Amino acid sequence: MTSDRSVLSVLGELVVDMLPDTAAGAGPHGTAPHYVARPGGNALNVAVAAGRLGVPVRLLARLGTGPLAVGLRRHAELAGVDLAGLVPATEPVSLAVVGLGPDGSPGYGFHVQGAADWQWTDTELAAVLPPGTAILHVGSISSWTPPGCEAIARLVEQVAADGRALVSVDPNIRPMLADGPVGTALGNAPGSVRARLDRLLSRADIVKVSAEDLAWLEPDAAGDLDATALRWADRGVALVLLTDGGAPLRIARPGRELVHREPPRVTVADTVGAGDSLAAGLFAGLLEAGVTTREALEQLPDERLLPIVDDAALVAALNCTREGADPPIRDELAAARR
Repeated sequence: MTSDRSVLSVLGELVVDMLPDTAAGAGPHGTAPHYVARPGGNALNVAVAAGRLGVPVRLLARLGTGPLAVGLRRHAELAGVDLAGLVPATEPVSLAVVGLGPDGSPGYGFHVQGAADWQWTDTELAAVLPPGTAILHVGSISSWTPPGCEAIARLVEQVAADGRALVSVDPNIRPMLADGPVGTALGNAPGSVRARLDRLLSRADIVKVSAEDLAWLEPDAAGDLDATALRWADRGVALVLLTDGGAPLRIARPGRELVHREPPRVTVADTVGAGDSLAAGLFAGLLEAGVTTREALEQLPDERLLPIVDDAALVAALNCTREGADPPIRDELAAARR
């Protein structure tokens, strides 16, 4: 899989999501809530979703220690993800305790200080990036948390300079980790996080960003999402996908009119992993269409791009019908499409 062509390489963190099991109650005194440990994290979710869709995908991640690490590895393996990009690490696995709002949207409490995910080195990354990479996807916490974010940025700059693969970036902001006491403990602050992301975005060919991300990144601009999407495309990104929950997707490309696309309507269990599933669906469609260079992406007409985006939105919608990040396999997507 990793030696010759059209591989999706996904670089980022592994996180165990502790999801509430509301059906189990919280004990006789209401003080013992039940949680289910589910494999998660932006990179793992994207890689698993892509693997289930039949995409050749390698996960580049630092696998920490402890009993929860086994489940993370097995989750990727069951989806057909290439595990040669996993780096054994001595630091602990990241943990997120998830609370769900009335609309199924997640809120997070993180236990991540000193975790394996933030410790990338140039040597590690050079050893695990496969030569057949056609799309390199980075983002989320590891892409803007030191010290490893510096090595990730250098890799992105190298790949972009070589022109050997499309670079995709998803800011996937977690305000608790980018700001405030927990962010400070990790070496993050709003100004430094924005600067680190600007460095990545300046090299990106594809950007998926949410309205929630924009509310943190550009509070003054988040009120006009149409204008913001077009402005982000004009900064040098070939394709911007701006998500806004169940509202229409915004698709922005340099020199073209903004396009709105309605997502499928489904009964939502929760939205955990929805954006990651959308990204995986997009990558699957681009690779299937043979779009593996900046030039090919720029020349892709809307009549070919929009069905790919619609499929990606359907992948995300199917994920939302199930608890946690649980994206569909290829056959389920085909059946839903029909």
